[in-house]
Amino acid sequence: MSALAEPTSPHVMNTYGRLPIALSHGQGCRVWDTNGRVYLDGLGGIAVNTLGHNHPELVPALQDQIAKLIHSSNYYHVPGQEQLAAKLTELSGLTNAFFCSTGLEANEAALKLARKFGHDKGIERPEIVVYEAAFHGRSIATLSATGNPKVQKGFGPLVEGFIRVPLNDIEAIRKATEGNPNVVAVFFETIQGEGGIHPMRIEYLKQVRALCDERDWLLMIDEVQCGMGRTGKWFAHQWAGIKPDVMPLAKGLGSGVPIGAVVAGPKAANIFGPGNHGTTFGGNPLAMRAGVETIRIMEEHKLLENAANVGAHLKAALEREFEGLAGVKEVRGQGLMLGIELDRPCGVILNRACEAGLLLSVTADSVIRLVPPLILSVAEADEIVAILAPLVKTFLAEPKP
Repeated sequence: MSALAEPTSPHVMNTYGRLPIALSHGQGCRVWDTNGRVYLDGLGGIAVNTLGHNHPELVPALQDQIAKLIHSSNYYHVPGQEQLAAKLTELSGLTNAFFCSTGLEANEAALKLARKFGHDKGIERPEIVVYEAAFHGRSIATLSATGNPKVQKGFGPLVEGFIRVPLNDIEAIRKATEGNPNVVAVFFETIQGEGGIHPMRIEYLKQVRALCDERDWLLMIDEVQCGMGRTGKWFAHQWAGIKPDVMPLAKGLGSGVPIGAVVAGPKAANIFGPGNHGTTFGGNPLAMRAGVETIRIMEEHKLLENAANVGAHLKAALEREFEGLAGVKEVRGQGLMLGIELDRPCGVILNRACEAGLLLSVTADSVIRLVPPLILSVAEADEIVAILAPLVKTFLAEPKP
């Protein structure tokens, strides 16, 4: 890559450690950079490009909507909001939805719902149970709910009102909340994304649902990254046969168009009233069309089944490649949300994979994350393994830093 012209962004605030490429266009699960190099997209814009790139049904639908109306205002009814909300409630078994533009905003709305739920019950200082290694966003409130001291550093004082517990330990929640009348909700990702692809166990999900019912707490499940078909069901918690009271969504819902949503069940559906929450861009006609069309295409092309089947194939192939290999701790995840945890920091894999023509990410310092478009084929999954496995093996053969 160094022999080619590298892009620079001197007038853009330096908030990202960028790779030295700029993407120009894409087709399916492949993208091209401005120097003409092609890459297999194993990242999908970080679980965003559900339908890949330049999808032949999504693009004309968006072009049609752009020619009609991109943005109006929430002063008026937006028909696409009702259409998308009706579909999301059908798929989730919940009641209604609020639309915003990002996962951070969806999580922020969930936190406000929980606090108002508490205030409506006479609780002056509501508290919410959150998790170690969680990631819910970078606003001050969502950063406070996040369980990563590294991203919190330098932004204190953080917001109060959070009780942090470890994953998959129901007794830890009971102990942390014992005798506390201020607890109003439990908030977690079904599969932690930024935290290193850590799933909540099915039995644990059922236990937390039962505990929330017992204590009259809201169960709030962040499906921003693991939802929208990524695990082979519409929402990852559905593998446990439970329903949340509040469910933030974003990322894959619009297949690249910025969109967020909070879907609420009966217990939370009427907490907000006019003036309690709002947004300028959320629920605009273009984003709503993107959401409606994304779900339609997913259903018609059976992309949930594809995510489950191709994801299982990819996971099994990775497990075969790394079986018994010193330095590989675990291959985990579900569907097309997979992580390969190594026994050492592996940030260099990001650059080496890019040089080899594969886009992915490294999260939690030592976990290689794969969240490709849900249209990924078996052949493309095999190609990911063919590129990635030698890179990992070479890296692990090097002396530890």
